[in-house]
Amino acid sequence: MRRTTLPLLATVCLLAVTSPAIGLSAPTTTTTTTTHQVPVCKRAPHGRVGCFAIRVDRVTRGRIRHSASPVGYGPTDLRAAYGFPVTGNVAGQTVAIIDAYDDPSAEADLAVYRAQFGLPACGSRDGCFRKVDQDGGSTQPAPDPGWAQEISLDLDMVSAVCPDCHLLLVEATSSSQANLGAAVDTAVRLGADAVSNSYGGPDASDRSYGRHYHHPGVAVTASAGDSGYGVSYPASSRWVTAVGGTTLRPSTRARRGWSESVWSGTGSGCSIPNTATWQSSALTGCDGRAVADVAAVADPATGVAVYDSFANDGSSGWLTFGGTSVSAPVVAAAFALAGNTADVMDGSYVWNHHRGGVYDITSGSNGSCPSTRWCTAHYGWDGPTGWGSLIGLSAV
Repeated sequence: MRRTTLPLLATVCLLAVTSPAIGLSAPTTTTTTTTHQVPVCKRAPHGRVGCFAIRVDRVTRGRIRHSASPVGYGPTDLRAAYGFPVTGNVAGQTVAIIDAYDDPSAEADLAVYRAQFGLPACGSRDGCFRKVDQDGGSTQPAPDPGWAQEISLDLDMVSAVCPDCHLLLVEATSSSQANLGAAVDTAVRLGADAVSNSYGGPDASDRSYGRHYHHPGVAVTASAGDSGYGVSYPASSRWVTAVGGTTLRPSTRARRGWSESVWSGTGSGCSIPNTATWQSSALTGCDGRAVADVAAVADPATGVAVYDSFANDGSSGWLTFGGTSVSAPVVAAAFALAGNTADVMDGSYVWNHHRGGVYDITSGSNGSCPSTRWCTAHYGWDGPTGWGSLIGLSAV
């Protein structure tokens, strides 16, 4: 199913015509619908991290307009944009989603999304979907409507890219680095082949939290962030594939049928507390860990369709989302779809396999920085998009 043609960030004027008396001209009134980008995770308290999902609300006369059908890119669009096959070397691959707090309607909402786009059913009864707490049990944490929308976004994006993958949702007790890290460890212990992390906080050291993300043989992805130039953790960990964000649009001029540029909100930069021996400081200009490694769609203006029924700020049902919370699960699902996760040792995998396997993104910026390569698109590697976005599965 294709997206609607309504530009997500345009201001739309709707013409309402009243029924006039015969012989009178028809008076008109103009109703303006505006769009608002809303980060769904409120500002995290000290010692906690936030998720990177951004919801696009369409507001008319102070009220949020709800849609009965998807608005935004769906599975067919993502497969077309990145050349992903419908099926790959899945063979029972499991993608884990790591988030904080509980989404009580996660499984039911996932079923609505998959049915809408003709994807195979994936539920707990058939063993395709599983939800556990951060210790692997069934004692779910307190629900949170913001993180619930993040969860729906993550599950829907993995479903879009790898519809035959199994899904493991691990819900951390809180949004602390320690609890989310423990949830990652649980996901790997329960058999995850790829793990997606769509959250982050201030840059931190792998000496503090790196053990939670160090899982050779498992592809661990992390969102680069939504605040423009600047580094967040765990994206700055050497053990993860850091995923930046792009603006993705259909194009009649581009050979692939789509154009991509840097999304101005994506995170990037140079982490001093961490190192990555597989990166060349001569290339990156960074003596620590340079972010990002690869990128995918994240701009809310070119957002994706998501279904979530757990109302947050008056928004529920078919919603549109952006943020690097989109790009991290897309890349994690691509790793699983390729079936090569056993060979992933750390964040170096794309660096070693990117040649011929990425679309090099050469336009756009996410701010000002000490080295332009950390915040502005370049030929080859750059901070906002890494080596670029994926062409099929050869880079993963």
